[in-house]
Amino acid sequence: MTSTVPSLGTRTAEGSALQAVLLDMDGTLVDTEGFWWDVEVEIFAGLGHTLDDTWRHVVVGGPMSRSAGFLIEATGADITLAELTVLLNQGFEDRIGRALPLMPGAARLLAELAAFEVPTALVSASHRRIIDRVLTSLGPQHFALTVAGDEVARTKPHPEPYLVAAAGLGADPARCAVIEDTATGVASAEAAGCHVVAVPSVAPITPAGRRTVVASLEEVDLAFLRGLMLN
Repeated sequence: MTSTVPSLGTRTAEGSALQAVLLDMDGTLVDTEGFWWDVEVEIFAGLGHTLDDTWRHVVVGGPMSRSAGFLIEATGADITLAELTVLLNQGFEDRIGRALPLMPGAARLLAELAAFEVPTALVSASHRRIIDRVLTSLGPQHFALTVAGDEVARTKPHPEPYLVAAAGLGADPARCAVIEDTATGVASAEAAGCHVVAVPSVAPITPAGRRTVVASLEEVDLAFLRGLMLN
């Protein structure tokens, strides 16, 4: 867990019960979920295995240990989890070094949250080395806190990442809005007690309880997030 800008403390947006906004990274703010799959396909092809496209829904959004472990078991590839993790991170870093497209509406939403001084955290299952590379494109100034998957004992779908982020911002999880793109991330945020906005990237997500589903971040602004607290 690393603070990337001076802390904004616990102040809330004026006139709102919203205390903080917690955002996933891959597939939510940056259009990279496809990058991970492409890297996995390439690595396993080099090992002599073809990945079944239906597995993409299994590995999306989860921690690397789970996704990589599943693919090793499913293919029977002769590679260790530690070796595959290194190759996946290297392959992903190479791709984001060439291009890192932001999701539609991401830059506008981050700018609005910063303008109104809403405490904001980036909460990702990706490792710290990947987050720090992506932050150069997202703008580290937009986040008071970033939480990486290799910095928590239990990553998504466990609630720990979002509980850590809320605590780091001095916020009540029940007064936090989380934006996620996968069922794994949604499960983590809901288990932490947060309000969730799901923007599905690969697999469909259905509305439920304190979960709102939208087609794009272009539908999300500060007024929208404040309104979630009234539900």
